[in-house]
Amino acid sequence: MRVAVLGAGYAGLTLARKLESSLPESADLVVVDESETHVVQHELHRVVRRPAVEDEISIPLTDLLDCEVRQAAVTSVDPEAGVARLDGADDLEYDVGAVCLGAETAFYDIPGLREHATPLKRLDHAREIRERYLGLLDEGGRVVVGGAGLSGVQVAGELVEMARAHESDGDGEGNSGPEVVLLEQLDSVAPSFPEAFQRAVADQLGQRGVEIRTETTVEAVDGETITVADGADLSYDQLVWTGGLQGPSALDDERPVVRSDLRLADETFAVGDVARVVDTDGEPVPASAQAAIREAGVAAENVTALVEHRLAGAGGFEPRLDRYTFDSLGWLVSVGDGAVAQVGDGVLTGQAALALKTSVGAGYLGSVGAVENAVELVQSELGLAVDGADDDASDPEAVDTEP
Repeated sequence: MRVAVLGAGYAGLTLARKLESSLPESADLVVVDESETHVVQHELHRVVRRPAVEDEISIPLTDLLDCEVRQAAVTSVDPEAGVARLDGADDLEYDVGAVCLGAETAFYDIPGLREHATPLKRLDHAREIRERYLGLLDEGGRVVVGGAGLSGVQVAGELVEMARAHESDGDGEGNSGPEVVLLEQLDSVAPSFPEAFQRAVADQLGQRGVEIRTETTVEAVDGETITVADGADLSYDQLVWTGGLQGPSALDDERPVVRSDLRLADETFAVGDVARVVDTDGEPVPASAQAAIREAGVAAENVTALVEHRLAGAGGFEPRLDRYTFDSLGWLVSVGDGAVAQVGDGVLTGQAALALKTSVGAGYLGSVGAVENAVELVQSELGLAVDGADDDASDPEAVDTEP
C-alpha cells in the first residue's frame, strides 16, 4: 500500500515525519516536493536583509526524512482517483494521500500587478527583493509593500533596517534611503488579528519610519504607477506584493473547503494553507504555520487509521477519524529588529518578544530534526539583537506566524 504526501512545507513535512513512525511497516510512504529543501517560511523575510540566513532556514529533505522523496512539481491532483500528476515524471498513484501543497500569492486579476510586483513565497523572491532594493539605497525613491498582513509587515521592517544600516555605515551619503510605504485595503495593519496587537504593530512600524496607508485599494499597476481607488495615484520604484492567498495551480488556484477531519475525498486529505479548513466549532481556521503543523498531527492519526483499516481488510464501518479544533497559542511578528507578540491578552515587545521568537523558531527546527540549524538560528537572532543595541531590540515572528 502506498501513502503519498504531496508537498513538504510545514504541513507536509510534519505529517510525513509523524507517518514515518505511525504507519504499518507494510505501507510505503513517498513524499513529493518541487524543491529538494524544506524552507522555514516564517523566516524567509530575513533573507532580504541577511542572505546568510538562507543556510540556516533551508534543510535538505533527505536529511529530515527516511522515506522515499521525489523532487517534482505536482501539476494536478485527482483526489477521488488517488492520482497526482507530476511535471517531467510518471503519474503517482496512491492508496491514501494528503495534499499539502500550500498556497500561492493572490494577485486578484488586478491589471499589471503580477507583471510588476514581487511576491515573497520563495527564496528566489527574497533574493530578488534584496537585489532591487540594494539598487535604490543610494538613489532614494519609493518602495511600496502591498498587503499589511504579517508578511507585509515583516518585509517592510527588513527594508527600513537595511536603509538604516546603510546610512549608519557611512554608505548612504546623507540619503536616508528609499521611502517605504505599506498599503492595506482594510482599515488597519494586521487586520485579522486582535486590536491591541494591531496597535502595537502600527506603533513599531511608525517608529521605524514606515508610512502606513490603510483603506487603500489597488486597482491597476504599470511600470511606474499604482492606481488606487478613491485617491491619488502612487508612483513607485519597487513593488512587493503580499496581499493575499490563492490555491496552488495543481488545484486550479482554488483552496477547497474541508471539514475538521481534513478529508478532501475518501482516501485523500488536505492539510495546511492549501485548504480552507473549518474546525470542530464551525469556525474558519486562519492560514498560519501554527495551524498547519497542528493540523498535520490530526491528519497523521487519520491517515494511519485509514491505512490500518484497509490493510486489515475490514469491511463495514469506517474508522472514527480525529477532528481539528483551532486554538491559537498566540501571535508574533517581526518589525525589523523589533517584534510584537501577543500571548493570551498580553502584548509584548522588546527582549520578551525576542526570547519568544527565538524559542519558537529554534523549537520548530528542533522538532523536525534540524538541531544544528536551530542552534545557528538562535546565535544569529541573538547576535542581531545585540548589534541593534536598542531598548526595543527584538526580532520577530510568532507563537504563530502567517506563511
